[in-house]
Amino acid sequence: MSQATKRKHVVKEVLGDFVTPTENQQIVKVTGSRGNNLHETVTAQGETFLVSMPTKFRKNIWIKRGDFVIVDPIEEGEKVKAEISFILYKDHIQYLQKQQLWPEGFMDKPSSQDQTSKEVEEEANEDEESNSEDDDSDLFVNTNRSHCQYSESEEEEEEEDSEDEAETQTGS
Repeated sequence: MSQATKRKHVVKEVLGDFVTPTENQQIVKVTGSRGNNLHETVTAQGETFLVSMPTKFRKNIWIKRGDFVIVDPIEEGEKVKAEISFILYKDHIQYLQKQQLWPEGFMDKPSSQDQTSKEVEEEANEDEESNSEDDDSDLFVNTNRSHCQYSESEEEEEEEDSEDEAETQTGS
């Protein structure tokens, strides 16, 4: 079986099947990647540990911080305590919530995507309220450059001109 055919079957399995965790499996949230196909996860009770990604998912399915997975425990592991058996997407999460199999610890916390969308809506409402064209607060600030203050005052220009003239007269 070619690599493309294997990839097709793995993707079809992950996206198409709706699974429920068995007695020894549990749903965890990915909090970060540690390299070498290891991911740090947290349970609904707040326990953190490392999980490994099996070979069939490597280079085929990608997971990121905030995703949910179903894991199988590994008894002999000290640091790595589980292996990913299934990756949960939005449809899978909704299915598990309807079946009332979703952990209570993950229901109370809104996802980071929901928080960011609320923040964007609030900022949009604030922008509509203040339609000031002189407001530069939304401009990008390049932190790699030194910050210089420029002023457009005529008085300062006259003072600088008179100082320059005084310097040239004393210097010559």
